[in-house]
Amino acid sequence: MKTVQQMLADAEAAVPRISPEEAKALVGRPDVLFLDVREPAEVAASGKVPGALSIPRGLVEFRADPASPLHDASFDRAKTVVAYCASGGRSALVGKVLKEMGYENVRNLGGFKGWVDAGGEVESV
Repeated sequence: MKTVQQMLADAEAAVPRISPEEAKALVGRPDVLFLDVREPAEVAASGKVPGALSIPRGLVEFRADPASPLHDASFDRAKTVVAYCASGGRSALVGKVLKEMGYENVRNLGGFKGWVDAGGEVESV
């Protein structure tokens, strides 16, 4: 049996962090997918990284799997996926799952507030 803390520690160990400064250089690149895993109300309240795909944490596996009827074509295993949420926990867990699903280049940007505080551009939704 694992606790949430153990699951988060495993995810943090599996998925490298990326700083807001590093992430800023990746916005708009065709080989990078920014993935916002917050709930729709959170995204609506604060906006998102420009061009980010917004998929709540609970649906990511279904959208990322090409064999799923809910697959989103934005997911491509050749792309670098930069995931973020409100504080970094959900994005770490999503990153670990994506790696288990064959996405090799996954990064955890952490919390959206860190992006905003670092002067990251915000797109309204």
